[in-house]
Amino acid sequence: MIYSLLRRVLFSMDAEKAHGIALSGISLLESSGLSGLVADRFVDDPVEVMGIRFPNKVGLAAGLDKNGSHIDGLAALGFGHIEVGTITPRPQPGNPKPRIFRLPEAQAIINRMGFNNGGVDALLANVRKAEFPKKGGILGINIGKNADTPMEKATEDYLIGLEKVYGDASYVTVNISSPNTKNLRELQKDEALDDLLSRLKASQQKLADQHGRYVPLALKIAPDLDDLQITAIADALKRHRMDGVIATNTTLARTGVEHLPHGNETGGLSGAPEFRMATAVLGKLAHALAGEVPIIGVGGVMKGEDARAKLVAGASLVQLYTGFIYRGPELVREVADSLKTPLSTR
Repeated sequence: MIYSLLRRVLFSMDAEKAHGIALSGISLLESSGLSGLVADRFVDDPVEVMGIRFPNKVGLAAGLDKNGSHIDGLAALGFGHIEVGTITPRPQPGNPKPRIFRLPEAQAIINRMGFNNGGVDALLANVRKAEFPKKGGILGINIGKNADTPMEKATEDYLIGLEKVYGDASYVTVNISSPNTKNLRELQKDEALDDLLSRLKASQQKLADQHGRYVPLALKIAPDLDDLQITAIADALKRHRMDGVIATNTTLARTGVEHLPHGNETGGLSGAPEFRMATAVLGKLAHALAGEVPIIGVGGVMKGEDARAKLVAGASLVQLYTGFIYRGPELVREVADSLKTPLSTR
């Protein structure tokens, strides 16, 4: 009830401005000990994925807290893990504004943010101030390339990001699937993907030796893939012994929203219209992986039933983004409760 009233106010504002105000409000509630006004009880439902014990199966997807400025506030809302970023080696402003568009009739968002962030050093300063990681909270850090880094040098940016965040992350996500950085998705193709994963895994092993701790590596993929591409990516994930895969990022498709205000804005579409596509890709990926690499399911989770469908399709964990914006903290509890119930029961 409280969030529905707050959302009415927030949705009357520019979307990016509202985003900043909402995050600041979440942090203020946590620091004041008042998170319980909007959050419900924490759902305890531990599961081991990527060698990590997650306290429940629902997490926050990357993109909401790019700079890790609101980790403690978000963690107080019942998530089993928080993923921050996408972060790049150097600060960058991202794409010109406006760059976030709500499609409330479809429970969707289109964004073309373009990895706007303060750079990896600023993120790490925020992470090290947060209490959540110090208390054993599961923190994923999502890394990407700077927009002005040539594609032939893209791997260098990922290696910088991995080396910088390794000591502070529970796991690291390699984002090669955002539609808002020019040519980034080219890294999902065979030779480019092989080279990227090979060099990242070699770096991961060196860093594990240096830190005395193995930090899992996950790859985040796009939903706009055909069956051959899905099979090729699955083969690469197995061949390079990746620790996890996140399926999926936002889509370039506009099926069902073309007629809506802002429906044809450029950028990535997320929310309810993406659910079927993202879940279908997840299912095909799970079949191709045959259990060798765990999957985190993302894309269009707007209710508990959607999250269960991700697990049925082959995911071990789910993440929220757009559904959380539309429904708030109640969705976190609903999803966590839904996933605690065995899939064989109704």
